[in-house]
Amino acid sequence: MRTTDLMRYALGAVGERPGRSLLTVLGIAIGVAAVVLLTAIGEGVHRFVLAEFSQFGTNLIAVSPGRTTTLGMSGALVSNVRPLSLDDARALARLPEVEAVVPVVQGNVAVEHAGRSRRTTVFGAGPGVPEIWSMRLASGRFLPERGANPPAFAVLGAELAVQLFGQRSPLGARIRVGGEPYRVIGVMARKGQMLGFDLDDTLYIPAERALALFDRDSLMEIDLLYDRHADSTVVAERVRTLLIRRHGTEDFTITTQDQMLAVLGSVLGALTTVVGALGAISLLVGGIGILTIMTIALGERRREIGLLRALGAGREQIRWLFLLEAMLLALLGGLVGLAIGGVVVVMLGLALPGLPLQPAWDFVLLAECGALLLGLVAGVVPALRAARLDPVRALHEQ
Repeated sequence: MRTTDLMRYALGAVGERPGRSLLTVLGIAIGVAAVVLLTAIGEGVHRFVLAEFSQFGTNLIAVSPGRTTTLGMSGALVSNVRPLSLDDARALARLPEVEAVVPVVQGNVAVEHAGRSRRTTVFGAGPGVPEIWSMRLASGRFLPERGANPPAFAVLGAELAVQLFGQRSPLGARIRVGGEPYRVIGVMARKGQMLGFDLDDTLYIPAERALALFDRDSLMEIDLLYDRHADSTVVAERVRTLLIRRHGTEDFTITTQDQMLAVLGSVLGALTTVVGALGAISLLVGGIGILTIMTIALGERRREIGLLRALGAGREQIRWLFLLEAMLLALLGGLVGLAIGGVVVVMLGLALPGLPLQPAWDFVLLAECGALLLGLVAGVVPALRAARLDPVRALHEQ
């Protein structure tokens, strides 16, 4: 038998039993479609979370007070927290690679104006917020650079401005923050949400006043923007050296945006792999279906195999007949599954626009190759058994 004859025979064998072949193809198709859909969700979530954290830029370093170390036993944690001061922030701003610094204090208080009151997130910060956090002003100006006793100025987030002032301009208006009077000098442009936190429903006041408002003696964080051409590791080491010199010990934690994105990337990559593996279980079930169908086919076609052997077909050709049939079923199932998965992803994206979906093409290719491999493996045992049949006995079987 020539190669073309083998292919034609395998196609004919699949077409002779359309119902059984369809069920086998559907088994593989469901597995591939599951891999396509689940990995599209996993990859979409992966990219969405990384984009959320990257919207503030990637050349950032965060310094927080306190350092936690393990002592080699479960639960044995020692935490030594000392204040991060505004003087620390000013000292960090003088490092050569640092372009801007923002001291951060955060809390939640009531903001009032003309009988309207709204409880919102208040950030105590400095003038570097627009530059470091990649935010823009819609009107007015941001907090100015002042000394130890800054004026009671406030900048409203876009949503907070609408809630308190409607369509009127809030510039120059007086508001009360935690019962204290502030003058509005600016309104931020809309930034949207980050992982469910509304960045527009916020208020910005000077960090010095926020420390007093929230009765804190330490900043919650110091954010640094460094030269994008500089090495984050080198900058972080210089920050560490300076703060150790000021504090006498390493009682703080330094986190670079690169480190955070790398950790998030590895965790979310593992998530995509896990959901892909869940889809692969369905694919494995489809492979078992091929093995079952090919085993049944062997029992039904013993006389046919005996006739082929009597006409001169070798054992190797008989093996390839069964292997090609199994691989053809797997290939058809993979293509159908790819089409079904693609359609479901598109329809889901249209029905739920907020759901992040992104096809993971490496997993899609892996699923297609896996389907072919499963077909090959599932066909091996029936193919070997078919090749070992004695042609004389096979011809005399009923």
